[in-house]
Amino acid sequence: MELGFSFFFTNIMLGVGLAMDAFSVSLANGLNEPCMKRPKMAGIAGIFAVFQGLMPMIGWICVHTIVQYFHAFEKLIPWIALALLCWIGGKMLWDSIKGEETTCEERAVGLKLLMVQGVATSIDALSVGFTIAEYNFASALLAVLLIAVVTFGICYAGLAIGRKAGTRLAGKAGILGGVILILIGIEIFVTGIF
Repeated sequence: MELGFSFFFTNIMLGVGLAMDAFSVSLANGLNEPCMKRPKMAGIAGIFAVFQGLMPMIGWICVHTIVQYFHAFEKLIPWIALALLCWIGGKMLWDSIKGEETTCEERAVGLKLLMVQGVATSIDALSVGFTIAEYNFASALLAVLLIAVVTFGICYAGLAIGRKAGTRLAGKAGILGGVILILIGIEIFVTGIF
């Protein structure tokens, strides 16, 4: 595989496409926690970047080793993403509708929830392993690093936009964030099934 302009352009655009779900979830997280500090924003964007880079690499490995098992799992991807995102979004919605005043610390997204979000938004990226299957290991690794870097930038921007909007929307931000997560889950499900 030649590492020319086409390689970099294709994989950067692939990163942009894959990062859109993670961007939306980042936006929702920023809305939910408007007083989030920059180091935490970088950490959250980093988690999404790792998952978005890791999943295509796992897909690439599956193609080169256990492809017959991966095909059976591929049908479950939309269902898993729908369940995880609807659960997270529903919880966020429920907490916001209850209307109890909460501090930023209480509204903070924890590591466990971030891991679930990371899996939910990147699980569909497993199939990207088929797209990069013709790459050798070094090229595949470079491709997923490009995807991860692009995802980091896009998610950091989503968190910043959500955080800014969250301070303006005050009590309604959690409701909006929950609705966004549920809609993302439905979108992944619908596009994965049809």
